[in-house]
Amino acid sequence: MTDPIFTKPDFLNHSNIYEVNIRQYTAEGTFNAFAAHLPRLKDMGVHILWFMPIHPIGAIKRKGTLGSYYSISNHEAVNPEFGTTADFKSLVGKIHDAGMKIIIDWVANHAAWDHVWTLTHPEFFTSDETGGFKPPYDWDDVIQIDHTNKDEQAAMITAMEYWIREFDIDGYRADLAHLTPLPFWKDARSRLTPVKNNLIWLAETEEPSYHEAFDISYTWKWMHETENLAKKEIALSHCISLLRNYNIEFPAKASRLFFTSNHDENSWSGTEYEKYGPLVKALAVFSCTYPGVPLIYSGQEMPNKKRLKFFDKDLIDFPVINELHNFYKTLLTLRRRNLNNKGGSDTVQFFEDYTDRNILIYKRSCGINEILVLMNLGAEDFTGNIVNRDLQGNFQDIFDDRIINIPGEYSLSLKPGAFQVLEKTK
Repeated sequence: MTDPIFTKPDFLNHSNIYEVNIRQYTAEGTFNAFAAHLPRLKDMGVHILWFMPIHPIGAIKRKGTLGSYYSISNHEAVNPEFGTTADFKSLVGKIHDAGMKIIIDWVANHAAWDHVWTLTHPEFFTSDETGGFKPPYDWDDVIQIDHTNKDEQAAMITAMEYWIREFDIDGYRADLAHLTPLPFWKDARSRLTPVKNNLIWLAETEEPSYHEAFDISYTWKWMHETENLAKKEIALSHCISLLRNYNIEFPAKASRLFFTSNHDENSWSGTEYEKYGPLVKALAVFSCTYPGVPLIYSGQEMPNKKRLKFFDKDLIDFPVINELHNFYKTLLTLRRRNLNNKGGSDTVQFFEDYTDRNILIYKRSCGINEILVLMNLGAEDFTGNIVNRDLQGNFQDIFDDRIINIPGEYSLSLKPGAFQVLEKTK
């Protein structure tokens, strides 16, 4: 595999991503209504806001009453249900003023049956035996883009450039990136990097080669395996082996996106509470403390415990106080404080003497900073002494501020799903 040819922004090492579902976020479902949530998200420690597609949705073969966000009819326009281009530009300005960044979803593999290109450039799409447009797979509300057409690729990159130049966005989340050929994404990044430095490139894929164009990729395998662990179908040792394989399969500078939910998972597979049961918060702790980039989906801070409808309005009814706001704030603050090493040393050491009892313990060292994470991912209470000469020092529990001295042995007691995150004191 070829090493990445682009430079990853330093801030990704300690960053985080929050996925925004504009349609369901407020009763109005608009950019302007969402803006009222920016102070809350900033206080929680959110750094990068990823907006699901903001483009107009096709009318032909539309699913449900509102259609799929990913059935785009114009890559250079705003969905009028969300507001105007002026509204979006204003929102981007407010996001930047709050010290946050914004990336938008980009769908390069398919488009709506009534996409503007079907009239101006029908040759941009593949055709069936009758010469008509055809959908990819069984996704019958969209049609397949012809990736062999060089003019189409140039037009798609021009559309991507439009959002950077006109709206000052900070990057892209590429939907199903691996369905679009890698050379396209490399060309896109080569052309767009001079337009704005330090763009964020997130690929929805687990293909290692796509890190030739992208900095961040998904960890679908981890998500599925931890669900299997929660259902007692596999051992914890299997999950640790997967993490080690990730280190072998992916470039050293690759950032991986860890998550317990997103728009697809929530709507189609179930909420994190359905999938993980009592392990939900522990696995969120893992996402925020293991090397990579954690993702939080709209409403997880409530927490939202319902599957959101995908093609229809289904409001996330945020309370005045979100129960997990401070939980995520504590974790995201820890990341900024300890993981801002600008590409320096970043190592993880697993302590595996207790994995047969589903106790996950690891130490992460970033330069002079060190955090110790302990969690019970099993179904039984655990009480025992953790003995290891590498477990030494004074630590502070980030959730209750206790100072704990560990002289190479630590008495641990955790109920199923319970965890401790200890930060080494200077």
